[in-house]
Parts: sequence; structure tokens; C-alpha cells
Amino acid sequence: MCLGIPMKIKTIDGFLARCEAKGVERDVNLFMMQDEDFAIGDFVMVHVGYAIQKMTEQEAQSAWEIYDEMLAAEHA
Repeated sequence: MCLGIPMKIKTIDGFLARCEAKGVERDVNLFMMQDEDFAIGDFVMVHVGYAIQKMTEQEAQSAWEIYDEMLAAEHA
């Protein structure tokens, strides 16, 4: 199964964004969404290092709640 991870954009340099999720930062490539306007604070769905979808903060939070439930069930 492949998962996309919701991340918050911290910095942007061309098509490269530094993003954060749950205290972990990663470089994310924005090239696949080059027609979108991005700003610091935006949320994106990240899959294998690429932003594949822009999302709201609420959508990101909902996804993280589901992921947390899955992880808790795995360790139960």
C-alpha cells in the first residue's frame, strides 16, 4: 500500500519546498504541480518526495488522525 503524507510548507525555493509533518522535515519537489501557486503555510500531500495535491489544514489533520489510529491499532 502506498501512502501520501500531509505536510506543511516551511520554505520554498523554486520547485523545492522544505516541508514538515509531526516534527520531521523533508525536501519536497513541487514540479508536478508547477501550475499551482504555493505559499509558506500551505499543506500538500506528499508521495515519494513529490507534492501531488494541495490540501486544507483540516484535510491534513483528518488524514493524520486516521494514520495515528492505524499506527495505534498496529501496536495494540
